[in-house]
Amino acid sequence: MNHLADRVIAITGAGGGFGRLVASKAAAQGAAVVAADIDAQAAADTVAAIEEAGGRACAIGADVTVASDMTAVVQAGIGQFGGIDVMVNNAGTMPLAYYADHAAALEAWHRCIDINFKGVLNGIVAVHDHMIERGRGHIVNLSSIYGNYPVPGGAVYAATKAAVNVLSEALRQESQGRIKVTTIRPTGVPTTGIGGAVVNFEAGGGIMGTNVDAFAERFTAILEGTGEAGWTDPDSVEFFALEPGQLADQIIYAINQPWGVSISDLTVRASGDMYMI
Repeated sequence: MNHLADRVIAITGAGGGFGRLVASKAAAQGAAVVAADIDAQAAADTVAAIEEAGGRACAIGADVTVASDMTAVVQAGIGQFGGIDVMVNNAGTMPLAYYADHAAALEAWHRCIDINFKGVLNGIVAVHDHMIERGRGHIVNLSSIYGNYPVPGGAVYAATKAAVNVLSEALRQESQGRIKVTTIRPTGVPTTGIGGAVVNFEAGGGIMGTNVDAFAERFTAILEGTGEAGWTDPDSVEFFALEPGQLADQIIYAINQPWGVSISDLTVRASGDMYMI
């Protein structure tokens, strides 16, 4: 059954990547979307595409690191559509780097803390009272498998995602029966734009552990068109790397549930991804 019809879903980072995909897929199933992004034009482009397809949406420029901007996102949803049913705290950055890279990485690390940790907190706080007063709501926070365990090259990014896990679980415990809370922990999605924030690409090898060389060989073979057919076939158990749309589908799945069913923690992997955590 479609439980998305007529729900109002606010999404940060909706100007591109996962955010735009989730916004478009939710709108296609009847949800009204509040598309928020630090790039107001990108958010407007997302809304234009939704409206062209017959959906309902509004755009707002918002910096998740600014609490008042997140309050404005909620107010936009209330003003345009009567309220916010679901808040998806999606905006994030991934500046992988070793501690030895601190001279090049420090500014990006501080920004990562502000967006990935403080930004999620701001999103929760902005919508919390509204949802409590309405008697129901759903908050979806984007974490990562990096938040599961520390690995070389991922210290700061992983710490922010571990913080998201803790924020989410504490919120779930405090708001049972009033706000549903979902933590999404994706594995790697190589074709998403989040990789553009990586400071040192060698630092991405830490999450592979002993599979790092085999991963590099397989990834190179896929790019060169010489890989095994199953590596790029989502119907194969050897499937190597998720496409952004496949992750967006699972986020929609977690949202598209009756109010009485909460998918509280969802890890999404390619079955042959070779990640060690």
